[in-house]
Amino acid sequence: MTSENHTTVKVDTSMVMSPTGSATQGSPVSPSTSKPMPELPDELVQAGWSKCWSKRENRPYWFNRFTNQSLWEMPVLGQHDVIVSEKWVSLFIEVGIPVTPTTPIVPISPITPGAKPWNSTTGTEDKPGQIYWDLDVQTNAVIRERPPANHLPPHPEMELQRAQLTTKLRQHYHELCYQREGIEPPRESFNRWLLERKVLDKGPDPLLPSECDPIISPSMFREVMNDIPIRLSRIKYKEEARKLLFKYAEAAKKMIDSRNATPDSRKVVKWNAEDTMNWLRRDHSASKEDYMERLEHLRKQCGPHVAAVAKDSVEGICTKIYHISAEYVRRIHQAHQTLLKDCNVSDPEAADVQDRLVYCYPIRLALPSPAQPRVELHFENDIACLRYKGEMVKVNRSYFTKLELLYRYSSIDDPRFEKFLSRVWCLIKRYLVMFGAGVNEGTGLQGALPVPVFEALNKQFGVTFECFASPLNSYFKQFCSAFPDTDGFFGSRGPFLNFSPASGSFEANPPFSEELMDAMVTHFEKLLEKSSEPLSFIIFVPEWRDPLTPALHRMETSAFRRHQMSVPAFEHEYRSGSQHICKKEEMYYKAVHGTVVIFLQNAAGFAKWEPTPERIQELLAAYQVSRRALGSPGPSSAPTTLSPGRDIGEDRECLVVGVDHKWC
Repeated sequence: MTSENHTTVKVDTSMVMSPTGSATQGSPVSPSTSKPMPELPDELVQAGWSKCWSKRENRPYWFNRFTNQSLWEMPVLGQHDVIVSEKWVSLFIEVGIPVTPTTPIVPISPITPGAKPWNSTTGTEDKPGQIYWDLDVQTNAVIRERPPANHLPPHPEMELQRAQLTTKLRQHYHELCYQREGIEPPRESFNRWLLERKVLDKGPDPLLPSECDPIISPSMFREVMNDIPIRLSRIKYKEEARKLLFKYAEAAKKMIDSRNATPDSRKVVKWNAEDTMNWLRRDHSASKEDYMERLEHLRKQCGPHVAAVAKDSVEGICTKIYHISAEYVRRIHQAHQTLLKDCNVSDPEAADVQDRLVYCYPIRLALPSPAQPRVELHFENDIACLRYKGEMVKVNRSYFTKLELLYRYSSIDDPRFEKFLSRVWCLIKRYLVMFGAGVNEGTGLQGALPVPVFEALNKQFGVTFECFASPLNSYFKQFCSAFPDTDGFFGSRGPFLNFSPASGSFEANPPFSEELMDAMVTHFEKLLEKSSEPLSFIIFVPEWRDPLTPALHRMETSAFRRHQMSVPAFEHEYRSGSQHICKKEEMYYKAVHGTVVIFLQNAAGFAKWEPTPERIQELLAAYQVSRRALGSPGPSSAPTTLSPGRDIGEDRECLVVGVDHKWC
């Protein structure tokens, strides 16, 4: 809702606006009924609130000139991002209004310019049942005021160059895997490499890593090694198991002969490979289980020796990809600096930030944005198409409307929406590049909880904030995401590992990267130890127990664990990672693995949002699969390789990609 569709009624103890717009003396009057309207408390007026009249709805609403918020119900002091100035603190104490450390006493964000004359072509509101977000939920997350971020402002020209270089880096990875090891790159391994590297990276680029220690990625090394000497497929039939067993024995023998192996390694691998081939020639009545058992035995005998001879080569792949990435980052950063210099964008003066508590607000960039080039927009049925220099990105019309609403709430430097289309193009292009160019590739990285689960989390546990989301898949307008430079204009609070709330109730559904999940747990525990204000994290992670992941083990043994429950595989569903572009019937799919839900809370958070049996029952009820027909995970969510260190017979779909990945 924006103020250009409404007539403003100035709420004052002595003056009001009449229906004709002239000032009259006395109580506020409703334009339609001429009945007195209740006065706003003086503290709300000072906090920026005024009472207005909606021509379209023919009823009053409340508008905050500081935050550009509109509410149908009268705001409550201390909620709805109410701004309280310091001079009113003493008055609040005098009249008995409690002022706590979580009562912000400064603006949550710079004053937003007036209503934005953006003429949206996205049409009317979506039909009921087609909205997958609730942007009216106000935040209860409180942080310490922080300075603007030093990221370079996004620009389509730079995003295009980043996309081209990232595509080249993917091609280098493919060539190295094929040339050195004779394998295709493990599916989604490059995307998971980006996830794992950004946990450590201190470089300037928001996507590509350039300053990491160690240089060799544990994630990439683990996944490439897992596919040596061959990729182990998901087995369904006896003949497939027989063929895979023969291929593994043959590949292991060939590899040990062609590499610089020790005599003992050669002896062990050759003997086991030949023994397996002789068994296959003799026994034609074996069952699928017999073949699987034999394959597992062969892997245990030959695997360590094969890994030893491949170690240096695989480390070389990881090192080479990292150094190429660092070189690409240097090129992008240099070109970006040149572009800003040509546009006369210079470093601003340091922002004056006070050490005080505020309600969380979107990330702000210290550098002003340069002039943006033209981005063309047209609609093909229900799809919004944005084009820049022949490069087109697409998004469903309803999600384009969502981005527009988030931009209205969060952008403070573009009152006329002159940069809106170019920023949307950069945003969508960034996520497309991160996902990869394959059909449905990367959609597992952006899945989301079902809407009923978010509604239950908000109603039962006061959740108003997502720790891992994006402007495309968020349910709330308060969220953390991977890319502060592109996402901050649409409500992102920045990467969660750099976000330090003092209080609030949060949902955390991280990408299923073991390194990232472990870093997430470390961050949670630091925040819970530090804060005495109510703080709660409800975490959704895959139930990986063979072997048990470090993150899950740490949460299950944490001093802050208040409750834990498991949702069985195939008994719950998730929203697709491509929800912003997929068809309605492809929006939901069943989870192919169990999900563990863990509540980490400090004492104050437990007292305020205790996971009581009644609340847990409401959450479980919301998690049940609906009666509509649900599809199986798409191609990108069903890689066929086995996860390292896990059983051969275990489905990789439940192990690596999962169904609810999100970028951090």
